[in-house]
Amino acid sequence: MDQENVSATLTVAVPAARVFAVLADPTAHSAIDGTGWIQEAADPAPLTAVGQIFRMDMYHPDHPNGDYRVANQVQVLDPPRAIGWRTGTEKDDGHLEFGGWTWRYDLAPLGPSGTEVTLTYDWSAVPRSVREYIRFPPFGPEHLINSLRHLAEIVSGR
Repeated sequence: MDQENVSATLTVAVPAARVFAVLADPTAHSAIDGTGWIQEAADPAPLTAVGQIFRMDMYHPDHPNGDYRVANQVQVLDPPRAIGWRTGTEKDDGHLEFGGWTWRYDLAPLGPSGTEVTLTYDWSAVPRSVREYIRFPPFGPEHLINSLRHLAEIVSGR
């Protein structure tokens, strides 16, 4: 596969600032997640700065431990237009290692009460050593659109 990212777009009838506020709330991420892997936010503080670390408790049946924790580092924070992070792990000594994949939401306001939301998963920086044991993308194409539909339900109050 030559392409090393996948995106999906959905329009919601909600202002971009409201969508951004939900995306900047780590406690909402488990409800947004289209795979069901995110269990809950270990760091519930809102995302407010590039470089900020926020951790998520996860579950995946193919993970060696089943339950695990990821550490995410905010890389893009441009309210209310874009938010993104890279995902990795935190070692016992506190050292962070990132796997080379990123998540990014781009929000395009459509007048005062609508927003076009694009979710992109990018694995272009994943080293070969990681690609030997994780297939990319590690989920089906429906994951991104499911996540956007969940986000739309949350921001619309449904």
